[in-house]
Amino acid sequence: MNNSKQTALITGASSGIGRVTAMKLAEKGFHIIAVARRKKQLNELANQFQNITPKQVDLSNDGETKDICRYLSELQNPVSVLVNNAGYSIRGVLEDVLIEAARRLFEVNLFALMRVTQACLPGMRKLRTGTIINLSSIVGKFTFPGGGVYAASKYAVEGITDALRLELAPFGIRVVAMRPGPVTTEFNDVSNELSGDPMIRTDKDYKPIYQAAGAAAGKIFNGLSIPEPDLIAGLIVEAILSDAPNPVYSIGPLCDEFLGKRECLDDKNFHNFMLEKFDLMNLQV
Repeated sequence: MNNSKQTALITGASSGIGRVTAMKLAEKGFHIIAVARRKKQLNELANQFQNITPKQVDLSNDGETKDICRYLSELQNPVSVLVNNAGYSIRGVLEDVLIEAARRLFEVNLFALMRVTQACLPGMRKLRTGTIINLSSIVGKFTFPGGGVYAASKYAVEGITDALRLELAPFGIRVVAMRPGPVTTEFNDVSNELSGDPMIRTDKDYKPIYQAAGAAAGKIFNGLSIPEPDLIAGLIVEAILSDAPNPVYSIGPLCDEFLGKRECLDDKNFHNFMLEKFDLMNLQV
């Protein structure tokens, strides 16, 4: 099929991986539906490419999500490429995380992904072709201390992705999980802003844990070469254009170190590896 006749939907398209992916696919001739909260950034993107249609949507808002899903289900030319990229993180040990904040995160990272996918699937089934790219993370298979809520959302994305891959194969629809490591985007700044300073609000019992894990994380990330979003966006486009994309792509720093250990160690030994990595093995509070 000619790329110019294909419609690609990208969520979280106002910045980072989503924005670069939208630009790269637009350059390939796809018609892009770019979904994000920030109207200004979407309009700037649309002004650069005539084949990009901006759609301002807050995926944490139930009504707005239903509206975009209704729009997608009524398209004359159905979406044949879906990049579920929207997502964000909050940090903190579980006892410190507000349930309301966790619920909103899951609404964006998981439930909006499910809803948008459901809206696009009838069109893909009709075409008997399509590609779905779900942005997971290296923490879709394990968690850092203080990152359990975000990791849990990505564990769930991995489960949905695995199920879709099986369910949709008979229709010729390919389903791919992307597991990037750290990337130079606004992601970390947004996470810091939403999470605040956990040391201010936590119980004194947890302060040594935050301090030890934080210092260890600083050592892990110190001097690490963090790639630009082009690296991930390029791999997404490569998978979309491939006749036989891999089920999963893991890319970026820390993938080998952490995902590699997760794959080769049993649960007990991986737990001990993480305790040592974050200086928690001998910490007694």
